[in-house]
Amino acid sequence: MPVNVPDGLPAIDILREESVFLMTEQRATTQDIRPLEIAIVNLMPTKVATEAQLLRLLSNTPLQVRVTLVTMGGHTSKNTAASHMEEFYTDSRGIKDRRFDGLIVTGAPVETLPFRDVDYWDELTTLFEWSRTHVYRSLFICWGVNAALQHFYGVEKRALSKKLFGVYPLTQCESPSRLLLGLDDPFYMPQSRYTTVLAEDVEPVGLKVLASSPEAGAVITAAPDHRQVFVTGHLEYDADTLDTEYRRDLAAGLDIALPANYYTDDDPTKPPLVRWRTYAHQFFANWLNYYVYQETPYDLSHL
Repeated sequence: MPVNVPDGLPAIDILREESVFLMTEQRATTQDIRPLEIAIVNLMPTKVATEAQLLRLLSNTPLQVRVTLVTMGGHTSKNTAASHMEEFYTDSRGIKDRRFDGLIVTGAPVETLPFRDVDYWDELTTLFEWSRTHVYRSLFICWGVNAALQHFYGVEKRALSKKLFGVYPLTQCESPSRLLLGLDDPFYMPQSRYTTVLAEDVEPVGLKVLASSPEAGAVITAAPDHRQVFVTGHLEYDADTLDTEYRRDLAAGLDIALPANYYTDDDPTKPPLVRWRTYAHQFFANWLNYYVYQETPYDLSHL
């Protein structure tokens, strides 16, 4: 089944060129089926690219998924047209009376800021509290992990001395989770961050580390019932996303190292080695199937 998205969303054209099946709202209304309701809180500045990346992965299951794109009403996007935000996004305060099977909170380029200095922090933590009673499963990515761990568990982010940047092999824990069913051991995931999460921080508050590495720390962690899953990396990244970030930082005069384990022969004139795409599709399919679809109540009012 396809992902049900708003009519006219630019990601539709991007993904149809890849033969990804998306269904518009108009066509979806003719089907007698209860789709999974997934809210995506997109905090990334590259809104359209992130939409396409996540929708591509959510589409890779037999389940019909209806996506609601959510923005922080207290924040004005500097990199996305206001018309796009007005047409396709819902203010977080506008969904307070709705319930969702799943919630995805993306990263944001605010890692080096204290949480209180993020202009939408109060609105975001209000949404976190709302999710306790209105969302069945939550998935947090990159800075979204930092924010959620601090809010829900009091775990503070750990700053790194330099940016963790590249594609890193991850080892699964001794007791495998269905979330990682079908993934190799090790498997690969892109990382692009200035902070890290360590097992010694999350295990004392009851979270379980599912996959980690010496360089990248505790990359995938989860609550015991998997109601909340935390992923510090970026399985959703396109093949050229790290390349784009690398050349952007070089142009800005930043002290940025070559992304590790990414370019063929570590040569930025050669194409990237894409070693995470299969894992990305499998991870999101597992999350939707095992932890959302099979366990969420049919009637969301029962949440």
